[in-house]
Amino acid sequence: MLAKQTPLTKQMLSELLRASSSKPKQLKKIHAIVLRTGFSEKNSLLTQLLENLVVIGDMCYARQVFDEMHKPRIFLWNTLFKGYVRNQLPFESLLLYKKMRDLGVRPDEFTYPFVVKAISQLGDFSCGFALHAHVVKYGFECLGIVATELVMMYMKFGELSSAEFLFESMQVKDLVAWNAFLAVCVQTGNSAIALEYFNKMCADAVQFDSFTVVSMLSACGQLGSLEIGEEIYDRARKEEIDCNIIVENARLDMHLKCGNTEAAKVLFEEMKQRNVVSWSTMIVGYAMNGDSREALALFTTMQNEGLRPNYVTFLGVLSACSHAGLVNEGKRYFSLMVQSNDKNLEPRKEHYACMVDLLGRSGLLEEAYEFIKKMPVEPDTGIWGALLGACAVHRDMILGQKVADVLVETAPDIGSYHVLLSNIYAAAGKWDCVDKVRSKMRKLGTKKVAAYSSVEFEGKIHFFNRGDKSHPQSKAISEKLDEILKKIRKMGYVPDTCSVFHDVEMEEKECSLSHHSEKLAIAFGLIKGRPGHPIRVMKNLRTCDDCHAFSKFVSRLTSTEIIMRDKNRFHHFRNGVCSCKEFW
Repeated sequence: MLAKQTPLTKQMLSELLRASSSKPKQLKKIHAIVLRTGFSEKNSLLTQLLENLVVIGDMCYARQVFDEMHKPRIFLWNTLFKGYVRNQLPFESLLLYKKMRDLGVRPDEFTYPFVVKAISQLGDFSCGFALHAHVVKYGFECLGIVATELVMMYMKFGELSSAEFLFESMQVKDLVAWNAFLAVCVQTGNSAIALEYFNKMCADAVQFDSFTVVSMLSACGQLGSLEIGEEIYDRARKEEIDCNIIVENARLDMHLKCGNTEAAKVLFEEMKQRNVVSWSTMIVGYAMNGDSREALALFTTMQNEGLRPNYVTFLGVLSACSHAGLVNEGKRYFSLMVQSNDKNLEPRKEHYACMVDLLGRSGLLEEAYEFIKKMPVEPDTGIWGALLGACAVHRDMILGQKVADVLVETAPDIGSYHVLLSNIYAAAGKWDCVDKVRSKMRKLGTKKVAAYSSVEFEGKIHFFNRGDKSHPQSKAISEKLDEILKKIRKMGYVPDTCSVFHDVEMEEKECSLSHHSEKLAIAFGLIKGRPGHPIRVMKNLRTCDDCHAFSKFVSRLTSTEIIMRDKNRFHHFRNGVCSCKEFW
């Protein structure tokens, strides 16, 4: 590459660096020449080298080059911060910031967006709070890019009030700031807040773009707000906003997350352009809605058309097998991933969790346990949680206790695992063990996630909690529910008191069941719903056996389709039959 007899100039080395920007070995050779020829005394070539190394993600070598530099400018510190954040190395970024402060190097307006991002990745609230103080000290809190990153950090920490206060306090909120805030609301599961702020954005006459539309369609998908989502999409089309393939994929995903699979299929077939995300969205959506055969058939069509699936596609395929109890098929698809030479298809923890769920749902609990023990990666709480959920469904107290011990050790603050174990004991009538679990929860300060259901009506989302009387139409809902219960009892409905995990009298159990949030949402839907239109209920936790039976009877009584999405899947109730075929 380099002739010995040709004297090298700085200009020649700079051109070589440009030509070798994506070739790690060549960059290292050029670095050696720079050191040998003495051109390293001035930082310009090392700056170019550092930038190239950051782009290709070789952060170890980039740090080595940086440490050789004589008094690097703030631009170079920022370059290294950017590289650490992009390569998911937040701790290194934090150590670099500490070194920077120890050396008395003054940060500039481009430093803090990267450092704040690093702390968001770390998830360390105390560090984030301290860094916010540094931002104020140096007078950067009014800068839009810094304030936006701080808002996103607080949202990711779950500090909603701090995030909203900061966002409201921003003197100038451009479209970038609005889009970032809406996106992080959706990413952190605060879609109702995202919708609220989108309405404020429109009221302030801020012109939204395709990025806004994607966030809002995703928010509507999470909330099950199909009408609101379609209104936003229609408005975007009228205002000639670029509804590109990303927007169309988000719309497709929204329909599927609202249980509207037939409309989603039409949208998919009418798309002028489809990519792997479009196909994967349909496959995952079919699986979530219990249309497992359609999901697997679509996967076969995708392969026949020469499209390469990605890891999300396989998540949908494995989920489809899990929801239908297709154990052998699931094992075969998982083996395809393991044996693939494509690194992008190497099974991730989510795929292992899917396999555990597949085996667990099918009652193969010991096999699922052995599968976890033989995994080549360290099982996380999602994987153990899938097995504990299966133990709860199949009421395996012995294995459930083993798995719960692991989870309580690794994730003591997640209340749902304690609740699952408590429910396993309650189902077996071990009330003394139930008391011990609940006592432990109180000691640890672990809180149970409150169950709620929501239903959309005329562009507004109505939320219900168990026994909720706060709704303006609470009296009418209660009367409607009593009327329905009387009618379906005559049809053969008997409350499933096994779904009440409390040691109380039978009458009290039945009373508790009759006021579950799903039932209140369905009663409201029957009062307000339009004839011939389905009632869409979104539940944040797994629905109980009694509410499942109740929904079947109500769908038969009223000839109304009830589409219920719980934490795990969709249930489509039509004429007294559920799409899950009692396998859930």
